[in-house]
Amino acid sequence: MALLEPTNLLLLACALIYLWIGEASEAGILLLFVALISGLDAWQQRRSRRALEELARLAAPAVRVERGGQIVRLAAEHLQPGDCLLLEEGDRVAADARLMEPATLWLDESLLTGESLPVLHQHSGEEIRAGALVASGRGRAQVVATGEHTALGQIATSLLTVQPPLTRLQRQTRRLTARLTLAALGITTALFVIDGAVTGRWEQALLAALALALAVLPNEIPVVLALFLALGALRLGRIGVLARWPAAVESLGSTTVLAVDKTGTLTQNRMAVEALLTWPEAQRWEPQLPLAEAWHPLLELAVLASRADPVDAMDVAIRGLAAERLQGEHQEHLHPDWPLVREYPLTPDLLVVSQLWTSHDGARHVAAKGAPEAIAQLCHLDQEASARLLQAATALAHDGLRVLAVAAGLDGAPLHPELAGVDPQRPPEQVHDFLFEPIGLIGLADPIRPEVPAAIARAQAAGVQVVMISGDAPATARSIADQAGLPPGEPICGAELEHLDPAQLMDRIGATTVFARVMPQQKLRLVQALQARGEVVAMGGDGVNDAPALKAADIGVAMGERGTAVAREAADLVLLRDDFSALVEALAIGRRIEANLHRALGYTLAIHLPIAGLSLLPLLIPQLPLVLLPVHIALLHLVIDPACTVVFEALPAPARLMQQPPRPPDAPLFGVQTWHRALQQGGVLSALMMGPLLWPDLAIEQQRGWVLLLLLLGGSALVWINGDRHSRITRWGALIGVGLWLVVQLIPGLASLLEISALSSAHAAGVIGLMAAGLLVTGRRSVAASP
Repeated sequence: MALLEPTNLLLLACALIYLWIGEASEAGILLLFVALISGLDAWQQRRSRRALEELARLAAPAVRVERGGQIVRLAAEHLQPGDCLLLEEGDRVAADARLMEPATLWLDESLLTGESLPVLHQHSGEEIRAGALVASGRGRAQVVATGEHTALGQIATSLLTVQPPLTRLQRQTRRLTARLTLAALGITTALFVIDGAVTGRWEQALLAALALALAVLPNEIPVVLALFLALGALRLGRIGVLARWPAAVESLGSTTVLAVDKTGTLTQNRMAVEALLTWPEAQRWEPQLPLAEAWHPLLELAVLASRADPVDAMDVAIRGLAAERLQGEHQEHLHPDWPLVREYPLTPDLLVVSQLWTSHDGARHVAAKGAPEAIAQLCHLDQEASARLLQAATALAHDGLRVLAVAAGLDGAPLHPELAGVDPQRPPEQVHDFLFEPIGLIGLADPIRPEVPAAIARAQAAGVQVVMISGDAPATARSIADQAGLPPGEPICGAELEHLDPAQLMDRIGATTVFARVMPQQKLRLVQALQARGEVVAMGGDGVNDAPALKAADIGVAMGERGTAVAREAADLVLLRDDFSALVEALAIGRRIEANLHRALGYTLAIHLPIAGLSLLPLLIPQLPLVLLPVHIALLHLVIDPACTVVFEALPAPARLMQQPPRPPDAPLFGVQTWHRALQQGGVLSALMMGPLLWPDLAIEQQRGWVLLLLLLGGSALVWINGDRHSRITRWGALIGVGLWLVVQLIPGLASLLEISALSSAHAAGVIGLMAAGLLVTGRRSVAASP
């Protein structure tokens, strides 16, 4: 609650003291300022809350639903009983439902039951619960209950609002605020007791002590940090980068390595078949040629090795080519009515996907596609035949194509002779048990996104290393890397990663920007090796197996369009459009937020220094009157608060910010340069404050008028000096103090309530000249010291 902020509580205490000593007018104006400051705080908190609400709306999970024969994506809260859920690996079940048909659906129900192992659901009508995660398989389920009516019940909302731990900046600001608060309260209490005992004027001593506490308490710091992070997260959301919690933006400015997938991030994820190569004839087809009979079996087997309802871009491209070219009399090569007997998914040991089918005559047919070297292994080719197949694949890869090899089981899908005693009607557990022969190669092109080369150049200019991780062959990955503008160098393959010890990997990884044939499980090792070198790593991923790497990375980045629910839940950021340039822009916004945060914190230190000095003097020298009253400090907060939270937050990034190296992650909240600039600026202002105090024959009301005008103009000048002088928001921010002074002068009776006297034209001109001379020096030094 804004009213319970330390500053407001101290002002309320001062108002009560004024009432106690019979100064009702001063108490009234203090209460007015408390209302204004509380209203300003409430407005700032409302901005933060609305930013977080918009982020929550962007983060709302979407589910695939079949309605009226059409597949649509809906927010989970829009589900209705009777809807048909389409579930894939990595999806989070969004409602209680029942399977509509037999399936092979392995669900991780640990969120509900605590059971760590996935549970198989395969029978039609079997119930599945909201909150379960699809570990593998796919299926269709009819919704029976949603929201609070699910088994998950009342805790469903809390599952979507994970509370992260305190971040580095939050810990630093809390520690700094706590130390300054304890120091301020200790000093003011001691000085209050000493001053009251020496002078006997306990009321004045208490007012002076409260004024000092108001001056030195750094209550703006946590408010500034919270608002900057919340609004920064909202700015990221507007460019298509969702921060799952506002503090996630904090690490962006320190990122030194961006490790991203090639497919869909650097490339457009719009695969197209650009070449077919029969084997062993090595007849090559390209899109401008008619698809003659020689290539039909290759395309037919590739379709049989692809999912019937494809999600993967390569499966979509293969089935699209078949639908386009195998029409009319050639439709005999398509078999949409064959039942699928078994699917053999990709494994770390064999980068091949295989499917077993049964034709109408009862014959079995098995088809496989995958990495050429894996297909050569599956077909048990001898060394010479394997070398020729891989050489042909490398030739296609050098053209920038992603190459898949296709294999067919022998007629009738027989098993290896040593498995003669196995039931021939029962599908084997391993695809290696079948006998295969290579049919040919398929070359697919995934065009690089046009904005990627410029985005990579921008990241590299900012001192950020971009690392590309690909499942492609090394030649394909290197070709794409060259198009994207990555530095030259031999890729490291996933198989090679397995044989490198940690020391060797650390040595190799520093000079490598391309990793090929990498399995999702190997990303975690890459992240840990980069971090062991002292890098701050932003890692991209989209699959269930990417979750450990996303959690281990300093910044986990999930792909929003093609990423799984578990990847998004493990990540700190979600790319809503899977666009690499948006991620680089997020780095720029992160650096801008951090730069503006340090501007605001430096301004806060600088403006508090003269206020604290003026408040301290009457306690150290009892003969001096209390020049700066609590009501004056409350008035100054009407300048400080909006300057910190509105003006500095909205400033554009400093020039050449993305041509500087990243800020070290262990850098202190207030670096040496920030302290130096703040003390220099605050010191000049403090020196100027001595002018009215030492000026002969000035009444106390005139001294207060001088001091208040100097502080209001000084606050405006500090906004101008520390902000962007070419920005309109800086110009408006610099006018806040001037505007408040005009309000004080023009509203009848307000000056007397503030216990100040109006300045003559000569005095006002002298104040302005003194301020201009002092801050001209400060401004020049600040410019010279800025990077």
